[in-house]
Amino acid sequence: MSTLEIRDLQVSIDTEQGNKPILKGVDLTINKGEIHAVMGPNGSGKSTLAYTIAGHPRYKVDGGSILLDGQEVLDMTVDERAKAGLFLAMQYPVEIPGVTVANFLRTAKTALDGQAPALRTWVKDLRTHMADLKMDSSFAERNVNEGFSGGEKKRHEIMQLELLKPKFAILDETDSGLDVDALKIVSEGVNRAHQSTDLGILMITHYTRILRYIKPDFVHVFVDGHVAEQGGPELADQLENEGYDRYVSAAAAAAGAEA
Repeated sequence: MSTLEIRDLQVSIDTEQGNKPILKGVDLTINKGEIHAVMGPNGSGKSTLAYTIAGHPRYKVDGGSILLDGQEVLDMTVDERAKAGLFLAMQYPVEIPGVTVANFLRTAKTALDGQAPALRTWVKDLRTHMADLKMDSSFAERNVNEGFSGGEKKRHEIMQLELLKPKFAILDETDSGLDVDALKIVSEGVNRAHQSTDLGILMITHYTRILRYIKPDFVHVFVDGHVAEQGGPELADQLENEGYDRYVSAAAAAAGAEA
């Protein structure tokens, strides 16, 4: 069984004020087929975790490891991570002028598989997934994310997920900026990918509304670069009722004691 293991991960960024630690020893293990929700207040390190796994150059790893089936992810280039089976759905998907959605997706699939998919089968699959995500077929010939609404960008991310079939997907606040209808469509796409390929999912979110559609097996609370608590789906309900105040207060008290 495939496993993504994060061990004592410590990450910082360079700022004008100097080096700033963000992740301060994160431990997290995701097995293939499991859905993990990472929740927490702004600035707690959730997105830093996502982009560090993906290999964003802004983030400096000061310690720890990320293992995919026993292989050190931190030694891999960004494209090697994708080929190994990691996928990141970004909070703010970027535009790629001059590259159509159809060409982008087929090029990505070719890079992953080592050979181009049969054109007739590929076109059929592309149309099927676009229809499932309520995307007009004309989107295939538009430039990637150029002029797309927020909801259209997120649906395009999930179409990539369904077509590229990674082992593990990191969804960085995929629910942000979505109205109720778009949230349901996107969630259905994530659930299809999970069910069809036994996809492992690390889902980062502030809110519980997406968890009504995508049911997590485990919930982790991030505060000040640490996993402050973890549990089952009932923990998300508790957070909905109580918020993060007690975790933030406890982290502040611990930091004061250390000082």
